[in-house]
Amino acid sequence: MDLELNGRVAIVTGGSLGIGRAVTRELAAEGATVVITARRLPVLQQTAKDIEAETGGRVVPLASDTTSTESVRAMVEAAATELGRVDILVNGAAAPSGLVRNSVAEADPELLLADLDTKVVGYFRCAQAVAPHMAANGYGRIVNIGGLTGRSSHALSGMRNLAVVHMTKALSDQLGPSGITVNTVHPGVVETEHIHELYEKEAAKRGITPDEVEADYAARTPIRRVLEATEVAQTISFLASPRAAAITGESLGIDGGLTRGIFL
Repeated sequence: MDLELNGRVAIVTGGSLGIGRAVTRELAAEGATVVITARRLPVLQQTAKDIEAETGGRVVPLASDTTSTESVRAMVEAAATELGRVDILVNGAAAPSGLVRNSVAEADPELLLADLDTKVVGYFRCAQAVAPHMAANGYGRIVNIGGLTGRSSHALSGMRNLAVVHMTKALSDQLGPSGITVNTVHPGVVETEHIHELYEKEAAKRGITPDEVEADYAARTPIRRVLEATEVAQTISFLASPRAAAITGESLGIDGGLTRGIFL
């Protein structure tokens, strides 16, 4: 299926690693010009070079800190000035798995605030900055990368993902008349650079090996395996395309069936 992304301009936050990198590769392969942004410019530059070589597309590295409104606005303006437009925003800059996954007694409130500032307010800063550019062209796609901890109670940092869903719905209502859709995706257990750190932490808490933690996740997933980042990226690319014009304000799990809740 042609996603009709040729000539579109996308910004992917957290685009140098993991799911963000996979999204960048997928969008570039579909013909979009992709701005990747994070705090470390050398990493962004290497990622851009690698993906351009793989896809033949154009990837532009721009450093920014999504906890700073000034930094976000400067990055978006630089992207719009250089490329002439902004059509797509994929929000993914956040601490993988959250900063607070332990008990109430041990939880650090300041880390919870950091989680909320980076993922929730950071996503909002980016959405607020791109919205005028999208509205001017009558087209925009914002896709927020949430997380399954927003649908469960085992990690306090999951509150950030619940807040992202609420923000997504509010933004979809306000931005829809301007031709802008806003959706959230919740990746499940995905093979990335960070997932093995999570396995090690879980293994230490449970007194088992990291391999056993991974096998347990796979056994509890109906498709019986850990997901690949490309599988998440393909869904995000669809939501970022004109093909998904009728989908907005939604929260979609990309988890191989791991979530057992029923969401109407």
